[in-house]
Amino acid sequence: MRIAVTGKEGQVVSALLERGPLSGVEIIALGRPDLDLTDPASIRRAILGAKPHAVVSAAAYTAVDKAESEADLAFAVNAEGPGAIAAVAAELGVPVVHLSTDYVFAGDKTAPYTEADPTGPVSVYGHTKLEGERRVATAQPDHAILRTAWVYSPFGANFMKTMLGLAETRDAVNVVADQHGTPTSALDIADAAIAVARRLVADPNPALRGVFHLTGSGKATWADFAEAIFAEREARGASAVTVGRIGTADYPTPARRPANSRLSGDKLARTYGIALPDWRVSAKVVLDRLL
Repeated sequence: MRIAVTGKEGQVVSALLERGPLSGVEIIALGRPDLDLTDPASIRRAILGAKPHAVVSAAAYTAVDKAESEADLAFAVNAEGPGAIAAVAAELGVPVVHLSTDYVFAGDKTAPYTEADPTGPVSVYGHTKLEGERRVATAQPDHAILRTAWVYSPFGANFMKTMLGLAETRDAVNVVADQHGTPTSALDIADAAIAVARRLVADPNPALRGVFHLTGSGKATWADFAEAIFAEREARGASAVTVGRIGTADYPTPARRPANSRLSGDKLARTYGIALPDWRVSAKVVLDRLL
């Protein structure tokens, strides 16, 4: 099986390139200059040339705060780009797996969000990602949209690697403790995306199509995540780092973040039999590599 994935250096793309061969899947990473999400002609040319059995739409504009001042670019990359990707997939007659985000929700619900809950993004980034979902669904009915959250991995820049870097020079770090969600390993996302793509190719069942939530199991705050990272580091002989628990108001950013980013994975588990491990288990796997 051959999967074309948009992007070359993102966390999920890097994880797919690593995990694909382990699953007997050829991963073809398509990125600039061959594929530019702001250039529909390049999108069509690159995907047609790859001759995939399925497409994973993984590349995105992910600079959440910068998107507030670069709304047009964020919209082009996160909304128009995925729509063009899905249109090419439809032309080829192959399914598309599109990665989306918890930021499509306002974050004011106290329980985990389900796929049936109304969306209500509070940032430019969230708005552009939600429009991307809509355009994918319109352009190619043969799709699975996977919303995930708080992604980390051994690759690229992410919260886990930032905390490990700070720990090299500090003995205390202040971290937001009133935003709730679930850290999710890009390695787990890659495995799930491959499994979903395989099912879509093999099974025309309409129940396999639509929106699904894909995050690690359990719940945490950013401060909880940081404490788990520092505890693993200390267990390997490094010096202790104390986490100061602060509120969102104490760490102002240009873009608003959802206070609750918890996503229920029940639908994905029922439909595909996919349930990601507890976030602490997956975090340890990645920390074992980084440390």
